Amino acid sequence: MIPRLKRLHTILQKTQLDGILVSHQSNITYLTGAPSFDSYLLISRKQNFYITDSRYYQQAHSRLKDFRIKLGGEFVFRTIAKLALDAKVKRLGFEARNLDVAQHHQIKNFLGQIYFVPTHELIEELRKIKQSEELEKIKKAVRITVQALAYARKIIRPGLKEIEIAAQLEYFIRYKGGARTTSFETIVASGKNSSFPHHLTSGRRLKKEEILFIDVGVDYQGYKSDLTRTFFLGKISSAITKIYNIVRQAQAQAIKRIKPGVKISDIDQRARQYITKHGYGGFFAHNLGHGIGLEVHEQPHISSRNETIIEPGMVFTIEPGIYLPNKFGIRIEDDVIVTKNGCEVLSADLDK
Repeated sequence: MIPRLKRLHTILQKTQLDGILVSHQSNITYLTGAPSFDSYLLISRKQNFYITDSRYYQQAHSRLKDFRIKLGGEFVFRTIAKLALDAKVKRLGFEARNLDVAQHHQIKNFLGQIYFVPTHELIEELRKIKQSEELEKIKKAVRITVQALAYARKIIRPGLKEIEIAAQLEYFIRYKGGARTTSFETIVASGKNSSFPHHLTSGRRLKKEEILFIDVGVDYQGYKSDLTRTFFLGKISSAITKIYNIVRQAQAQAIKRIKPGVKISDIDQRARQYITKHGYGGFFAHNLGHGIGLEVHEQPHISSRNETIIEPGMVFTIEPGIYLPNKFGIRIEDDVIVTKNGCEVLSADLDK
C-alpha cells in the first residue's frame, strides 16, 4: 500500500470515523500518486475505492493497484452511498470545504442511517510535510522556473506588451523546460500596474525607466513552484532603489529566521517588522508566503496569525512586497525547504 494511504488509515484508526469520502482532487492525487479529475475516494478501515466516470475508468484500472475502481457517472453519490453501506460504515467523514450544499444534501439522502461527519483539512495536514519524491519534483519545478526568469531577463525591453512576455515565458516553460503547464496564470506587471499584487497581465507596453515584476510558477508532474523577480528597465531613481533594498533585506531577515521549532508567525513578523521600521508597513498588503506542493497555495500559510511550529520537510514561499498605489510595486519571492538545521532556498542561484 502507498505509504501516504497507510498514514491516512492510521489516522482513521485513531478517530471515531469508519471511513472518509475524499472529494478534493489534489488530496486524491496525493493519496493515489496519480492525477485525478472528477473523481472521489471512499476510504474505509479495510477497503479503498476510487469512484470515477467512463472517461478515466481505464486509466484508473491501469494505474491504481491499491484501489477498487468503480464507475460513478451520473449516479456517483448513489454509488458512493452503496459502497459505504456495504462496507458497514457507520460514521463517514467528508471534506466540508469541497462539497457544495447540493452535493451534501444529495449524498446524505442516499446514506440512510450513516452519520455524515465534516472534517477539517485532515489530509492537508499529511501533505504539509513533503516526502523525498515530492521534494525532487518541487526542486525540478523551481529549476525550470529559474531558467524561465533568467530567459525573461534577456528578452524584456521597452515596447513589449506584458502579455507578450507572459506568452514567451509560458512557451519556454513547456518547450524548453519540459513542464506540462504553469502553476497559475503568469503575472507580468509593469509601471503603475506593479502596484497591484495580483495584477491581471494586460496589453500594456513596457516603457523606459520603469519597474516590471514577473510572478511565475511551473507545474512539474503535479508539483508547483512560485517565484517573483522585479526588473528595472533603464535608470531607476534612488527612492525606488531604496524601497527595493528594504524588500530584499526584509526577505533576507525572514529566511535567516527559518528553522525547525520556530513559530511560523515569527517568520512573517520578522519581515513585516523590518518593513514597518522603514516606514512602509502599511504598504505590505499580504501574508509573507504560503505552502507549495500539489497546489500553489496550501499549508502552511506564512502569516502573523499562524502559530504552527516549523518542521523539516515543509516547503513554502517567502515573498515580501511593498506596493505604493498609483506608483509602483516591488516583490521578491523565493521557494524554501525547511531542513534539520535551517532552510534551503531552492531559487538561490537566481539573481535578485
